[in-house]
Amino acid sequence: MTSRPQQPKDKPDGDVATLVRPKIKPPSQYQVLMLNDDYTPMDFVVYVLVSLYHKSIEEAVEIMLQVHHQGRAICGIYPFEIAETKVTQTMELARAEQYPLRCTLEKKP
Repeated sequence: MTSRPQQPKDKPDGDVATLVRPKIKPPSQYQVLMLNDDYTPMDFVVYVLVSLYHKSIEEAVEIMLQVHHQGRAICGIYPFEIAETKVTQTMELARAEQYPLRCTLEKKP
């Protein structure tokens, strides 16, 4: 059920009431982070970034190298439910291939 803004009505003293609209706040955003490990092949990480996060090959390689050199990198920024799904999909795909790749999410500052 959607709520409609109240229609302005004439006040008894002749003034017109103002229309009150509820303020809609955008959903909180979460960063999906991929963490480095010593066993997951770089080409598999690129594959995950292209297939699950819809990155171009160039973007995927750049993110993969950031994970490799800095220990972690942001794969994408999403509302909570989507970020949680991306983390789960990444972990399931890695486990299916028997890689220890880890992914996590944190609220965007």
